[in-house]
Amino acid sequence: MKYNRRNNKEEHRQMRAPVYEALETLKRKRVVPFDVPGHKRGRGNPELVELLGEKCVSLDVNSMKPLDNLCHPVSVIKEAEELAAEAFRAEHAFFMVGGTTSSVQGMVLSCCKAGDKIILPRNVHKSVINALVLCGAIPVYVNPERDVRLGISLGMERFEVEKAIKENPDAVAVLVNNPTYYGICSDLRAIVKLAHEHNMLVLVDEAHGTHLYFGENLPVCAMDAGADMASVSMHKSGGSLTQSSLLLTGKNVNWEYVSQVINLTQTTSASYLLISSLDISRRNLALRGRESFAKVSQMAEYAREEINSIGGYYAYGKDMINGSSVYDFDVTKLSIYTRDIGLAGIEVYDLLRDEYDIQIELGDVANILAYISIGDRIQDIERLVGALADIKRLYSKKPEEMPSMEYIEPTVVMSPQTAFYSKKESLPIQKTEGRICSEFVMCYPPGIPILAPGERITKEIIEYIMYAKEKGCSMQGTMDSEVEYLNVLV
Repeated sequence: MKYNRRNNKEEHRQMRAPVYEALETLKRKRVVPFDVPGHKRGRGNPELVELLGEKCVSLDVNSMKPLDNLCHPVSVIKEAEELAAEAFRAEHAFFMVGGTTSSVQGMVLSCCKAGDKIILPRNVHKSVINALVLCGAIPVYVNPERDVRLGISLGMERFEVEKAIKENPDAVAVLVNNPTYYGICSDLRAIVKLAHEHNMLVLVDEAHGTHLYFGENLPVCAMDAGADMASVSMHKSGGSLTQSSLLLTGKNVNWEYVSQVINLTQTTSASYLLISSLDISRRNLALRGRESFAKVSQMAEYAREEINSIGGYYAYGKDMINGSSVYDFDVTKLSIYTRDIGLAGIEVYDLLRDEYDIQIELGDVANILAYISIGDRIQDIERLVGALADIKRLYSKKPEEMPSMEYIEPTVVMSPQTAFYSKKESLPIQKTEGRICSEFVMCYPPGIPILAPGERITKEIIEYIMYAKEKGCSMQGTMDSEVEYLNVLV
């Protein structure tokens, strides 16, 4: 089911922004604050007012009866969440202020406990494996097919999911990345049907899929596919403030229990700047999202054609669809393979920023991603295309000088929780071959672990880490801030 025009009654409701309206009412009353935050509407911190503006700082307020409370909404936040659920075609929607990390962890923690199995692809965001460390669930990895040339993981294939389900009938859930950072989509409807036939929940990390609920001719969104829960990064393609997100639940989920799980880790001092940005952005998408994302798709497709015409780059898109490992492709994702001009993605990423004042989303060892969304303009696309042409002309090298690199499938020896809390020692990375890792190693973004706790370290993985470091990837996850040592099990 694709986006349908709302009836007049629904559209009228979607024009409301209850939290924003309550904040405006509070501001007009000129209430004297004897509560936190201590900057007292900015009066105690003039430098903060100068940086962020008087209106922004004056709306940085604490929970109070007229503004409701995110931990137990009963009035304006409750109404705002109901409007979000309606807009996203969910049974319930939670406003999340800890980023989509908190939303993903809320999904996993609400359906998994210690010893439970969860079926998932290995190319998950670190937040998923962090949740497994917290709850003690056991991952059953469906290692997706890899595109050797691009060096990226593709989608979960139906027959691989079916095989994992049959081999692990006691698993409680299947988690799917849809779409991936690079725009790859799995056959979500088929996976949902298969999981539900075996009484398993389906959780969707939809961090990069806010627009799927509002655009046309885009891959199916989680709620329309029948998924039970979905984590949606409103701040990515939806226009809200950084760190604001949604957790959506379907009809088969006890949302009251999910609320209790969220409150295990959710802050009791939720930012009304973030909450109101979710409220306003939902309204914007509900009223104007269809038109906005049609323009986004057109801009991304135009950029793709122009970049491919330069030569040497490969801006991939719907041409990758094969009906299985790439069931569909999100055309708003402008993912570009760079190694045919002899440069790693991270090198092009750095050149764009340092030489052309263009900040893109990520660069890995083989690709870059330019995130196209509702705030972009065609002149910005033209500037990016021109810069890429310039980089090819001025900085390209012979492709054969690049070492062969691709996604490396890890060997899982034990659960993330067991490995993370086990006795460990720190060794230079070059001396860890054959040992079991007890921490994370990843390039960020995208935040997909090269190594996770409980995985065996191989020569290929060590070479990959060293190469990524050499090329300038931002490495994270290790206790050693320089990523020269790794913690391994004793």
